[in-house]
Amino acid sequence: MEYKILHSDLDKTTIIIRFVVGAVFLSEGIQKFLFPELRGAGRFETIGLPFPEFFGNLVGAFEIICGLFILLGFITRLAAIPLIIIMGVAIASTKTDIYLEKGFWETLHGSRTDWAMLLGSLFLLIKGSGAFALDSLLIKYGKQSQS
Repeated sequence: MEYKILHSDLDKTTIIIRFVVGAVFLSEGIQKFLFPELRGAGRFETIGLPFPEFFGNLVGAFEIICGLFILLGFITRLAAIPLIIIMGVAIASTKTDIYLEKGFWETLHGSRTDWAMLLGSLFLLIKGSGAFALDSLLIKYGKQSQS
């Protein structure tokens, strides 16, 4: 089972997507703690999410941990799952009003980063970590220890 989760085709270009997705989520997670009124609990309260203090901190922690794991290529597929959920909730909770008030094109314009992060995370869930990742070292070490 763990082999399927960690396995990747070792494509060297996947690191580009890992770097972008990991760096953005890591940065956004840190900002939720540095600027809670703008990016964390205050923002969550403004958009009407329940328990904004709890969810602001929870989301920030997941963004930091999963962003770092993706940067390192460590359990990349598992780390992508919470980020996909976060982006799905972000799009649904912040872009619905824009769609209803300003229409389709304004919604697409306002959600371009959200969609890029969602699709980047989906890419990593499907493809895995690629080359230059801790996942490949774990597979190699696991095979050596079984021998």
